[in-house]
Amino acid sequence: MNILSIQSHVAYGHVGNASAAFPMQRLGHEVWAVNTVQFSNHTGYGAWRGPVFPAEAIREVVTGIEERGVLPSCDGVLSGYMGDAAIGETILDAVARVKAANPTALYACDPVIGDVGRGVFVRPGIPEFMRDRALPAADVVTPNQFELEFLAGAQVTSLDAAKAAAGALLARGPRVALVTSLQTAETPADSIEMVAVDGEGAWRLRTPLLPVSVNGAGDAIAALFFVHLLTTGSAAEALSRASSSVYGVLKATAAAGSREILTVAAQDEFVAPSEVFAPEPC
Repeated sequence: MNILSIQSHVAYGHVGNASAAFPMQRLGHEVWAVNTVQFSNHTGYGAWRGPVFPAEAIREVVTGIEERGVLPSCDGVLSGYMGDAAIGETILDAVARVKAANPTALYACDPVIGDVGRGVFVRPGIPEFMRDRALPAADVVTPNQFELEFLAGAQVTSLDAAKAAAGALLARGPRVALVTSLQTAETPADSIEMVAVDGEGAWRLRTPLLPVSVNGAGDAIAALFFVHLLTTGSAAEALSRASSSVYGVLKATAAAGSREILTVAAQDEFVAPSEVFAPEPC
């Protein structure tokens, strides 16, 4: 498959395209990576260097790809961290161009806004863009718990609330919602959950909570879920494969005591996870 991935990039470490592109490539898919920023490292370090690219520069890159005549072979568009709200419209324009060339292509939006404990960490205007413009245009949406609450306008304190909130997102356009990093009153203290919801049902997958805090895991999850969904047509199967792979990578990362996710060193987990977790209908 061919995936157009429009999101951030870092030279050191793995977030954005630096986290999402390689897992998809390792599974045998072509990734046309368009970077919204070029940072030295992820912002969690507190200091970084590099530019946020203007929207017009990103549009030019997409136009160049279009001029190669390859958009009819593009199977999906994946977006993540935008850097600036103006970039969002450029991404939606790219989605429209791809879908005009290939009506079967899907758009997966990882609505990077913030996280529990950190709050909103993107520039002003981006949260509202995600809610009002990107969400209705997306076929697949992959919010974490904090982002789900913002997009749905509701607190998520239980599994039923998470399912209801995800259903509210589907009512606004997407076909599939994946909720990541979910912890409710029902989640055991030593676990973390994900929930996938589509028109056929809902599935929960629970994995052990690992002693690791790294950036980029959500970017990898969104990418893996998207390509597995495209290849299998099953939200439940995509949930199992993506979650199992990222759990294996994070387990290796924790064992190594690394501050950066071991995307390259633990790459075999993307193809053959050492532990496979099965989702349960919920």
